[in-house]
Amino acid sequence: MEQEKSGNYQEDLHLENYTAKYEEKKAGWETMLYEGGRKKESLNGYWHYGVDQYDTCLRANWYKEQYYDEEGRTLPVDFSFDEWPVMKLPCCWNMQQEAYKLYEGSFVFTRRFRYEKQGVERVFLKIGAANYVCRVFLNKQYVGMHRGGSTPFYLEITDFLQTENRILLTCDNTRKSTQVPMENTDWFNYGGVYRDIELIRVPEIFIRDLRINLEPDNTDYNVIEAELKLSDMTSGTAELEIPGLGIRQEIPVKDGRGQCRIEAKPTLWTPENPVLYDIRVSFGADLVSDRMGFRTIKAEGNTIYLNGEPVFLRGISCHEESVENGKALTDKERLENLKLAKELGCNYMRLAHYPHNEQTARLADELGILLWEEIPVYWAIAFHNKETLADAKNQLLELMRRDYNRASVIIWSVGNENADTDARLAFMGELANTARDYDHTRMVSAACLVDGEKNQICDRLCDYLDVIGINEYCGWYTPDFEKLPEMLKNSHPAKPVVITEFGADARPGQRGTIADKFSEDCQAYVYERQVETLEKSDYIKGMTPWILYDFRCPRRLSAIQDYYNLKGLCSADKSYKKPAFFVLQEFYRRMAQK
Repeated sequence: MEQEKSGNYQEDLHLENYTAKYEEKKAGWETMLYEGGRKKESLNGYWHYGVDQYDTCLRANWYKEQYYDEEGRTLPVDFSFDEWPVMKLPCCWNMQQEAYKLYEGSFVFTRRFRYEKQGVERVFLKIGAANYVCRVFLNKQYVGMHRGGSTPFYLEITDFLQTENRILLTCDNTRKSTQVPMENTDWFNYGGVYRDIELIRVPEIFIRDLRINLEPDNTDYNVIEAELKLSDMTSGTAELEIPGLGIRQEIPVKDGRGQCRIEAKPTLWTPENPVLYDIRVSFGADLVSDRMGFRTIKAEGNTIYLNGEPVFLRGISCHEESVENGKALTDKERLENLKLAKELGCNYMRLAHYPHNEQTARLADELGILLWEEIPVYWAIAFHNKETLADAKNQLLELMRRDYNRASVIIWSVGNENADTDARLAFMGELANTARDYDHTRMVSAACLVDGEKNQICDRLCDYLDVIGINEYCGWYTPDFEKLPEMLKNSHPAKPVVITEFGADARPGQRGTIADKFSEDCQAYVYERQVETLEKSDYIKGMTPWILYDFRCPRRLSAIQDYYNLKGLCSADKSYKKPAFFVLQEFYRRMAQK
C-alpha cells in the first residue's frame, strides 16, 4: 500500500518501506555462472567501510553521491566514502573490533577499481557469500541484490562499467523470523562479506551451466552423462574433452541446451582412491574446465552403496569457523579441518548447518572425504510463509548447482531438528522433492529428531528421504542412556539411518568422573556408550557425532561455556584433542577393518 504523503513529507526520513525499490534484480540460482577455468580478477583487499546502524545509505541514496543541488550549491552529506576506515575483505566484521563482536545491522563497504575492456566480453561480479542481505551499487546505479548468507551470487555489470569505477555494497546480517535461518540458532551470527569478491569475464555467448556424472543406474559404470546450458537460445555444437579417458566428444546444442551420453570406463572415485579427471568443454569462443571424479551413490533397503559396494559412513560434523577468522576461513584452515577428520578415521563429514565454502568440497574431492551438505532450515522456520519457502528453495538450488560436479558430495540435506507439524511437512517435503527433481544422482536427507513420547524414529518427513538422519543426545540432554537401545529396538525404518548428532560438552582439560557434566571423562564415557550401542544396530549405516571442534555460540552463557558450544572433540583452536577424540578414532579404526 502506498504511503500517505503530505506537504512536509521527506522520503529519506518518513518512508519505511525504503527497501522495496531495492528488491528488484534479485540474483538467484537461475542467474548463476559456471566459473571453472574462467578469467577472474580479485576485488579482495582493503575496502572502506561505515557502520550504518540506521540504514541511512539506502534511505538517503548515498550511492548517488549527490554533493551538489541543481544550482551547483554544495549539499551537506552524512558520508565520506574515501575517508572512512578500511577493512580487508573477505572477513567477518565481528572479528575486526571488539565493538562489532555482537553487532547486527548494516555495514556499507566501498572501494574504487579500474576496468580495461578486453574485446567483446561480458563481465559478472561474483560474491562468494555475504550475510544476509547484500545489495550492490556501481557507479551511482543500483545493480542488484541477493538474499541468503552462505551461497554465492552473480550479477552482470557489463553495462555499468567505466574505466574508473566505484562499487558499493550494503550488507545486513539482522536476524528475522522469515529468513533461513531464522532468529534462533545454535551458532554465531557472523556479519560481512566473508568469501571472495571477483570479476569474471566471459564471451558474449557463454556456457552458463555444466553437469557431468556417471549414469546412476548403470551397474557397469561405463556411461558418462553430460548436460550444458548456454547463456541464450543459440544452437550449434559444443565439444567435451576428458584427456585422461581419451574422450573428445561433440555435443549438439539446440536452443541453448545440449546433452550427450558417452561410453567410457573411468577409474571410480572412492575415499581410498579419489581419482580425478581434467574436464574441458568449449562452445564458440567460450571454454570452461573442471577437475572431477566419477562415482555412484544410492540407498537400497537399509544399506548405502558407493559404486555398488556397501559403505559405512564414518563421519564427524563440522562448522565453518576458526578462532581468528570466524566464518572467513583460509584455505589452510579448511584443509586443516579435513585433515583432522582424516586423522580421526573419517571417510565422511557433515558440513553443518549451512553451505560451506565451495573450496571445501573441492578439497574433499582431492582428499577422499564423502560429504553431507545442508541448508539452514533450522528449528522453527516460518513454515507457513511462501517467501520463506522461496528463500529456502533458492538456497538449496544455489548449493546444488554450485557443487553438482563434486564427487565428494553424496547427500543434500534439507534441514535440521524441525518439529513434525503439517506446515513443516509441506515445506520440507517440497524441498526434498525439489532436490530430487534437480539431481537424480545423489541421496536426499534431513537431520530429524526422535519422537520423545514414543521413543521411536517416526518423523513423517522420513517418507520423503532416501537416508534418515537422526539427532539424539542420550547420555547428555537425555540423561537416561537406556533410551537409546530402547529407541533402536522400537524403530523399524525401511531406509538406512545415519546418526547425525550425538555427544556431550567438555571443557578442554577439565577432568572429573563420568557423572561430572562438562568434564572430559563424562564426554568420553558418552562416546563409549554410544558407539558400543550403535554398532549393534543393523540399520545404522553411519554417524557424524557433534562436533569436530568447539565453536562460538551466544546461547551458551554458563561460566564454563562462556559463549562456546563445547561438544567438540578438539578445542576451538584445534590444538588440543579431548579423550573422546581417541574413543571415536579407535571405533572408526575397527569399523574400517570390517
